[in-house]
Amino acid sequence: MADPDIRFTLANERTFLAWVRTAIGLVAAGVAVFHLFEVTVATTTLSLVLLAAGALSGVAGYSHFRRADRAIRRGETLPTNTVTAVVMTGAVLVAVVAGVASVLVA
Repeated sequence: MADPDIRFTLANERTFLAWVRTAIGLVAAGVAVFHLFEVTVATTTLSLVLLAAGALSGVAGYSHFRRADRAIRRGETLPTNTVTAVVMTGAVLVAVVAGVASVLVA
């Protein structure tokens, strides 16, 4: 089997690194919320949600990278990734809840 065009492989690696950056950012946000704000049920919950989203992003990114790499090497159609929509929806929900909470606290 011939190696695929290197541009596809490198693009797949860049996409994986974007998932890793997202995971690191979410974990950093979770740690920051826990350490920078008064510990309450709300801040602890937000921190745990951000940490879980970071872990999910890392796992989802690696899974997508492996499936896409396999498809590229086999010359198949690239797989879809439904986790993207889940992570995006979760990020929007966290932003809305954080915004509402900041208005209520102020």
